[in-house]
Amino acid sequence: MSSNTSLEGKTAVVTGAGAGLGRSEALALAERGANVVVNDVGPAAGDVAAEIRALGREAVAVTGDIGDWSMGDRLVEAAVESFGGLDIVVNNAGVLRDKMLFNLTESDWDDVIRVHLKGHAGLSRAAAVHWRAASKAAGGPVYARVINTSSEAFLFGSAGQPNYSAAKAGIVALTLSTAQGLSRYGVRANAICPRARTGMTAGVFGDGGEAGGLDVLAPERVATFVSYLASPASEEINGQVFVVYGDMVALMAAPTVERKFTAADGVFSVEELDAQVGPHFSGRDPYRTYAAYSVAQLDTTGVQNVARAK
Repeated sequence: MSSNTSLEGKTAVVTGAGAGLGRSEALALAERGANVVVNDVGPAAGDVAAEIRALGREAVAVTGDIGDWSMGDRLVEAAVESFGGLDIVVNNAGVLRDKMLFNLTESDWDDVIRVHLKGHAGLSRAAAVHWRAASKAAGGPVYARVINTSSEAFLFGSAGQPNYSAAKAGIVALTLSTAQGLSRYGVRANAICPRARTGMTAGVFGDGGEAGGLDVLAPERVATFVSYLASPASEEINGQVFVVYGDMVALMAAPTVERKFTAADGVFSVEELDAQVGPHFSGRDPYRTYAAYSVAQLDTTGVQNVARAK
């Protein structure tokens, strides 16, 4: 194992780690040498912690709802008390309440925003407090990695997931704020948009086939990339968004300005706006919107347009 990709001596917190993608991420980090604080709402967190200890690494389970703001503090405290510090945060926990907008209830909205977006924010804030204090005590940057879990749903606006899409868009914005606000302390924050076959995606993905002897949509594939972002090798990667699945990692470009409209005399009238803006959209492809439909066309071995199905 390269020292540049080793996590020996590092401590990670992984939320939603009792099953699916979070479990795979926790195990992958442990296999690279990290101690892990395993968080989930149920007893499965303890089972995953036991799996990690069976690998010869250290792990503790902290059961509780990441949507509770105080849970972030509890997880950071568990890392410090159990292993002497905190180096890596993997925000993964989530829930689904899929509805079309006209069927969406207040609880459908609140549940998803609370677990996904508030859950990411609460732990990120607690970790930021810890790292800022550690950096000041050290007199310079510390080792710190944040890997947040967004989704392609925010990129092309999943019609049946207005709550989920909004939460995932918020997570990207949170990631950018974290990257820009904490880089001086040594923090590197990035977001992934993973495709993986888990309990949350049961019934969404068909048989994707295999590549290299492994299911194309196996969560272990995503976990490998998370391990890389958590490693010293990712030092120069900050404030980025990646689509990850199968045999592919795609780096997303930042939004760009398509066209600028300028008032001739310094102040627009409605008529001048109509004269300038209207023709630009006349006969335009209705699918040419801010939504990144091209992402749905990303293909990898054995996977055909699974993003559209999602």
